[in-house]
Amino acid sequence: MRIQHNETISAPIERVWALTLDVESWPQLSPTTITSMQCLQEGPLRPGSTVRCKQPGQRSKIWTVSVVDAPNCFAWSARVFGTTMTATHILGTTAAGTSNTLAIDIEGALAPVVGRLVRRSISKVIALEN
Repeated sequence: MRIQHNETISAPIERVWALTLDVESWPQLSPTTITSMQCLQEGPLRPGSTVRCKQPGQRSKIWTVSVVDAPNCFAWSARVFGTTMTATHILGTTAAGTSNTLAIDIEGALAPVVGRLVRRSISKVIALEN
């Protein structure tokens, strides 16, 4: 199951990419949806890097980076309620600035059930975060 939101941001792709990868600043950018982010390794994010994410009303989750393809794609995954959730940030240049798509893919045996339960709340959250 995929849930996604697209937004056009009137900023150059390099600026949006820099903010996308600066995950520890996300709580300041989106304080209503992210409480804290902590990189668990030193250095820039790369495949295999892990980040502890705390969101309001939820337990902390460990997200593992799978893709860093500058300046167009960043993806990471976490185990949630017996599923794997993969968040993918897809950036592209447009005449108006940068197209920013945030997609959440929910996979696993419980994905249909979990997806139905969280679809509405995830849709709201990614619209706020995007």
